[in-house]
Amino acid sequence: MSRIHVTTTINGEETDFLCEPQQTLLDVLRDDLDMTGSKEGCGSGDCGACSVILDGRLVCSCLVLAPEAEGRSVETIEGMAEGDKLHPLQQKFLEMAALQCGVCTPGILVAAKNLLERNPDPTEEEVRYWLAGNLCRCTGYDKIIRAVMETAADLRGAA
Repeated sequence: MSRIHVTTTINGEETDFLCEPQQTLLDVLRDDLDMTGSKEGCGSGDCGACSVILDGRLVCSCLVLAPEAEGRSVETIEGMAEGDKLHPLQQKFLEMAALQCGVCTPGILVAAKNLLERNPDPTEEEVRYWLAGNLCRCTGYDKIIRAVMETAADLRGAA
């Protein structure tokens, strides 16, 4: 089977790669592009550990075929920090201990970032709804929800 040439933008940088037609975006990110932040938790789109933003829309990269990224914009957990400066969500997760083993954390952070870009003043119910597709087996979610809510408040105060 012939490989497909894909040109896409990943975290603001134009990127080219070759992939098999059946390869997932997650597999290409992790195995070919060495972007191992997104995790494979389930491989069926149920856990959210592989969440990325594709053209502004939150998706599970295990459900997106890599060739579908052609000409599109992909944002991963690796693109959240700016140089050595953590994204405010990342900083707040650290400050509030809103993570444990770290498998789900990248997907949750990407999902939370996407939410705050769409809605800078979410209610707790909206945060819980938006993050419902991200499963965490280690925490009780409360610290995660509080960290997202506090980040939203901090970002609004800084604007």
